[in-house]
Amino acid sequence: MKDDYDERAVDATYEDEHTSRRTVTIPLKEYDELKSEQSFIKDPSLISIIDKVEELIRALRKHIIRKWKKEFVLWQRWEKTEEN
Repeated sequence: MKDDYDERAVDATYEDEHTSRRTVTIPLKEYDELKSEQSFIKDPSLISIIDKVEELIRALRKHIIRKWKKEFVLWQRWEKTEEN
């Protein structure tokens, strides 16, 4: 019985060491700068992926707009022939 208590006490001391967090104090100005930069992407690999996605979207958008314009022109012509 006493051994169980000793083991739990030892385990509890290790748990306290692992769960304790250290606090770092920085000036408020530096904190504000870090907070404002938090929303920016700085990783070069992520930036290159985003650039590639942007490139692909631009290519798709050109295709969609071109197709839409063509259909819109056809629809306008059809509408004019229906009126006459």
